[in-house]
Amino acid sequence: MRKVDLNSDIGEGFGPWVIGNDAGLMEVISSANIACGFHAGDPNVMAATMALAQARGVRLGAHPGFYDLQGFGRRRLALSHREISNMITYQLGAAQAMARAAGGDLRHLKLHGALSNMACEDSELARVCFEAALRVQPDLVILVQPQTAMDQVVRDLGCAWAGEIFADRAYNDDATLLDRTAPGAVLHDPTEIAARMLEMLQAGAIIAQSGKHIPCRIDTICVHGDTAGALLVARALRQNLEASQITIAPL
Repeated sequence: MRKVDLNSDIGEGFGPWVIGNDAGLMEVISSANIACGFHAGDPNVMAATMALAQARGVRLGAHPGFYDLQGFGRRRLALSHREISNMITYQLGAAQAMARAAGGDLRHLKLHGALSNMACEDSELARVCFEAALRVQPDLVILVQPQTAMDQVVRDLGCAWAGEIFADRAYNDDATLLDRTAPGAVLHDPTEIAARMLEMLQAGAIIAQSGKHIPCRIDTICVHGDTAGALLVARALRQNLEASQITIAPL
């Protein structure tokens, strides 16, 4: 592994409420997953985030989720596949328009929160989400959690995809994320996280909380923008990877 993308879920403020240090993170990351107004974000926040990414040379991506502002998209909603397909289409269309208005184009799509977790467990749901996105933009790179239901769906679809691991989250033995309410599920120590990510890249595997190695394709690493200390984590991670001769480059 000599090259990897470093991404963050950002643009997650709403109105006057600011979440995360987007400007700081834009100095460190190579790709941005920008909230599309359902779990977070609004037209003004999207426009500002897209413009900032363009100015910093950061690759633009859409980050659609459930229509759940109060729950930040982290509550599981029981919706039909038709509703979910339309939900993805709507958010992706908004992200495309805002990207173009900022002088850029979308490169990738990444599901957010509970929707992403559900798609990791349910291949039919993952297919509904990804097919909806690809109907709108066939050349999208789909970010997936390797060795989950998402993984097999993108292989079956034959679309462009990237395997993503999470810097600030712990893993179960089946390559899904440990529930946020569980002890140790969210990680904060920059030094520990940087060393952990380098170990995973060198092993070519997710390393679960139990220590189990799950071999997988790793193309990009995510630092959640709303995690406390996210900027310190991203800086330490980039510094450690580059010191190990790993180049940070967009997808």
